[in-house]
Amino acid sequence: MANYPELKQQHAVITGVASGIGHAQAAAFLAQGVLVFGIDRSHNAAVGQLQQRYPTTFYFEQGDIRQATAINDCVAHALIQMPRIELLLNTAGILDAYTPLLATDLASWENILTTNLTSQFLFAQALLPQMLTHHHGVILNMASIAGLVAGGGGVAYTTAKHGVIGLTKQIDYDYAAQGIRANCIAPGAIDTPMNAADFQNDAEMARQVAAQTPAQRWAQPEEVAALSLFLASPAADYIHGSVIPIDGGWLEK
Repeated sequence: MANYPELKQQHAVITGVASGIGHAQAAAFLAQGVLVFGIDRSHNAAVGQLQQRYPTTFYFEQGDIRQATAINDCVAHALIQMPRIELLLNTAGILDAYTPLLATDLASWENILTTNLTSQFLFAQALLPQMLTHHHGVILNMASIAGLVAGGGGVAYTTAKHGVIGLTKQIDYDYAAQGIRANCIAPGAIDTPMNAADFQNDAEMARQVAAQTPAQRWAQPEEVAALSLFLASPAADYIHGSVIPIDGGWLEK
């Protein structure tokens, strides 16, 4: 993984750090010397490992990002631990089992939209004022190939991820001239606990997905973390309001 010395001693808030892409991002940023305030609704062994390895640079708070009060509390606590926050990585999210519209009830719809989209809006809204004070901030939102095409999720997930892309572009459009840079990542098939169902039953579904991907494989979360480091770094300073697919060529089909 490339080194980004310019990131050392910067401060990041990362959601979804207990597993998958969020955990890989936290580990990658901590390895670069970034101070990380990680948020997840569960504390597990993976979080404990980060706490043991980075006792002075990794802070963790257990919180439910579906609740606005929990988000505000997390941000307030992060700003107590850190003098400022330059980096926001909105990574936490959930799937919807590819459920079509007529099989989606209102509670499921609201849960997916609240978790995958509204939480990103609220974290950005809470952290943006102090970023503007310092005339510097990077917001990296987790979208999906489902934010660009249908078929990557069900109706709620696809709608939420399309919303993430719109949110990201508008944030950057409104605040880029004031030192803010917002982009989003659109992963395809990433081998994470969120996709564990694809690896059940002799991993038949996982094999089918790999066969349909031009790269002929699933990606690892560390590959998304490496892209995240680049997009957070000054090397990506002229990349604004963009959607960066990391999908093994899926969208080329």
